[in-house]
Amino acid sequence: MKIIGYIKTDFPTKFGLPRQSGLVEEIKGKIIFEKEYRVPEAFRGLSDFSHIWLLWEFSEAKKENWSPTVRPPLLGGNKRMGVFATRSPFRPNSIGLSCVKLDKVAFEDEGPVLYISGADLMNGTPIYDIKPYLAYADAHPDAIGGFTENLNERKLAVNIPEKLLSEIPDNLKTELIKVLSLDPRPSYIDDKDRIYGFIFSEYEIKFKVENKNLYVISIEEFCF
Repeated sequence: MKIIGYIKTDFPTKFGLPRQSGLVEEIKGKIIFEKEYRVPEAFRGLSDFSHIWLLWEFSEAKKENWSPTVRPPLLGGNKRMGVFATRSPFRPNSIGLSCVKLDKVAFEDEGPVLYISGADLMNGTPIYDIKPYLAYADAHPDAIGGFTENLNERKLAVNIPEKLLSEIPDNLKTELIKVLSLDPRPSYIDDKDRIYGFIFSEYEIKFKVENKNLYVISIEEFCF
């Protein structure tokens, strides 16, 4: 398959990213296409859709061999499930699937650019294909979610001192709080004394978790 473009987001590493698309609608991104695919006609009619599917590559999770079972983070990393019953990045083919909101299709100096919301992709993730989301066919309100049914029970109360929160631009505050509330930690680690950190936009966020509370202890500008 050919890579048609790359996405730009505020997450240079996978730590901190929501584990599924659409969980944090405030996460913004844009898709910039390879020169071969910067053809305006290829995007005709796309702006009439509110959401799109992205097919992309788990570019940082490639392995020579695959395993028939994996350890889903939602199960604490201690229980194995069949790889085809999960969305683990460690698959026979390293292909990801995300549904995102299409904010606009813009035609800029770098060709057609898609502005999106709700992505769960690292900055620089390769995109293989884009397809429109069709509500009449793709939405299944009565679907059963298997072992993911209790996802909401994992959410944390986020505590950020106002002095630290003021370090973040207003347009990023809600996004950061929602990302933290989803508990970015590996599920198999629950150490109230451990300090975790990740890069968000131009900032390094450090925090710790105790019971159902997440406490941000520092926010500092990060130099790449």
